[in-house]
Amino acid sequence: MAFDKSKLPSRYVSVGPESAPHRSYYYAMGMTEEEIAQPFVGVATCWNEAAPCNISLGRQAQAVKLGVKAKKGTPREFTTITVTDGIAMGHAGMKSSLVSRDLIADSVELTMRGHCYDAMVTLAGCDKSLPGMMMVMVRLNVPSIFMYGGSILPGRFKGRDVTVQDVFEAVGAHSAGQMSDEDLKLMECVACPSAGSCGGQFTANTMACVSEAIGLAVPGSAGAPAPYESRDAYAEASGQMVMDLLEKNIRPRDIVTKEALINAARIIACSGGSTNGGLHLPAIANEAGIDFDMFDVADIFRDTPYIADLKPGGKYVAKDLYEIGGVPVLMRALLDGGYLNGDCLTVTGKTIGENLEGVKVPGDQDIIYSTANPITPTGGVVGLKGNLAPDGAIVKVAGMDTLTFTGPARVFDCEEDAFECVENRGYEEGEVFVIRYEGPKGGPGMREMLATTAALYGQGMGDKVALITDGRFSGATRGFCIGHVGPEAAVGGPIGLLKDGDVITIDAVEGILDVDLSEEELAERRKSWEPREHDYQSGALWRYAQTVGDARGGAVTHPGAKAEKHVYADI
Repeated sequence: MAFDKSKLPSRYVSVGPESAPHRSYYYAMGMTEEEIAQPFVGVATCWNEAAPCNISLGRQAQAVKLGVKAKKGTPREFTTITVTDGIAMGHAGMKSSLVSRDLIADSVELTMRGHCYDAMVTLAGCDKSLPGMMMVMVRLNVPSIFMYGGSILPGRFKGRDVTVQDVFEAVGAHSAGQMSDEDLKLMECVACPSAGSCGGQFTANTMACVSEAIGLAVPGSAGAPAPYESRDAYAEASGQMVMDLLEKNIRPRDIVTKEALINAARIIACSGGSTNGGLHLPAIANEAGIDFDMFDVADIFRDTPYIADLKPGGKYVAKDLYEIGGVPVLMRALLDGGYLNGDCLTVTGKTIGENLEGVKVPGDQDIIYSTANPITPTGGVVGLKGNLAPDGAIVKVAGMDTLTFTGPARVFDCEEDAFECVENRGYEEGEVFVIRYEGPKGGPGMREMLATTAALYGQGMGDKVALITDGRFSGATRGFCIGHVGPEAAVGGPIGLLKDGDVITIDAVEGILDVDLSEEELAERRKSWEPREHDYQSGALWRYAQTVGDARGGAVTHPGAKAEKHVYADI
C-alpha cells in the first residue's frame, strides 16, 4: 500500500524542499527516492559482544529489515547498550544493570525522536533490555513490535542439563569443599554451549513470555532458541507485521491496557518467573499512564496457579517449553482455566483468544500442567507486606517446600560483606541475612544478589537460612530470598533500622514480612538513624540516584504518560 507521509513523523526529514539537506544524507547512504518516500522503521537491537544473550541479534535484525522492505517500508537499523547480568553479577558492575533498563529506553527514544522514524521493531536478549525496549515502545506509541533474541541451549554436565545458575551454585559448592577444581572447570566450560539468553525461567525468559502475553510480540516468537534459523522467519514476520500496524494505526497503548498487564502478571506467576517481573510491569504501566504497582502485581501472583515446571524452581529449560509448543501453549492452559483475558488486542490485529485458536496443550508431557491440577495452587511469586516492608517486598516460592521462616537477623550494609561471610562459612543455620543500602537510590542501582544466594545453595544451606534485601534477586535465584523491600534503607525504611539478632518472620502463605519490634522501638531507633552517602557522587549512577523512584512503582526515572503534554507518534 502507499502510505501518506503527511501524517507521519518522517515527513519532517524527508518531504518538501526544506528536507533537501536531510535527503542528501539518505542519498549518501545509497537510499533511492522510492525508499526515502516510504515510511521509516527503526530496527533497534541490543547487539554487542558482551555476552551470548546479544550476539545473534544483529543477524535477526537483518531478517526484520527484509520483512519491512517486503511491505514497502524503509528500515533503519540502530543499536543501543546492554549490561549483561551474568557478567555484571557479584561485583560493583551489577549496580549498572537496572540503570541500563532506563538508559536503553531513553537512548531508543532519543534515536527515534531525533530521526523522526514512523514505526519500530525492537530486539533484545538480556534481562533489562527486554523491559527497556517494551517501555520505550509504549512511551513513543508509534506502531511497534518486540522480538526476543531467543534462549541459550542447555549445557550437559555429567548426564544432566545445566545452566549458568548451576555454575554460580558450583562456586558455593567449591568453597565448601564439595566440588573439585576439575569439576568446577568442566562445568564452566560446558554450561553455556551457544548464543542466547539464560535458559531457565530467569528474567530474560520471564519477560519474553510477557512479550507474548501482553500482546507486543508475534505469537510463538519467544520460543525458538537463539541458534535456530527458524528465528529468522519470526523476525521477518515481525518486520512485515509492523507495516500492517502502521497501515491500521494500531499502537502499543491500544495493546498495553490494564487487562493486558494482568495477563502479563499471570504468565509470570504461572511459570514461576523472575521476581524482577514485579519491578518491570509497573515500569511498563507507567509509560502508558496506568496505575499498576507492585501490590497490584502481587495480588495477581497470589491468585494464579503455578503450572510450568521450569528452572530454577523446577526441572525444565526454555528449549523444553519450545519443543511442546512454546509460550502459546502456556497461554492456552491459562485461557482454558479462565486465568487469561482472551479479548485483549495484540500486534497481529487479532485478540489473544483469536491467536490461540487451534493451540492445544499436549497431553504427553509434564512441563505444563492444567490450572485444575497445578504444581501449587498459588503463583510461583508472592508479595509480602508488614512492619519491615510497609511498601512491600517480593519472593519467588516456586519449587519451595517450606513457606515460613523465623530467625535472628545477620545485618550487612552491602552485598560484598554478605558474600564474604558466606564464603568463610561465618554464619549459623536459621539466621536471616539482611543486605541493605542496595536499593534503587542506596546502591545505587538495586543490585541482584545471585552470587550470595547461589553460594548459600552450593553450600547446602539454601533452605536453612533466609535472606532479605532492599536490592533485587536474579531470576535464577532460589531459596527463601526476599527482595524489593520498601521503603529502602537509604530513605529511612525499617530495614535500615535493624540490628543483629532482631527476630524476623517471613510468611509467604499469609504474605507477611515482620520484625519483632514495637512501633515505639522502631521510632526510637529512627531518631538516631542518619542518611548514608554512597560512593557514586558523579556520573551515570549519581544521576540515576537523583531521579529513581521506589521499587513499589517499578523504580522508574520519570513521571510517565500521566504527565506528558504530547505523544511522539503524533508530532
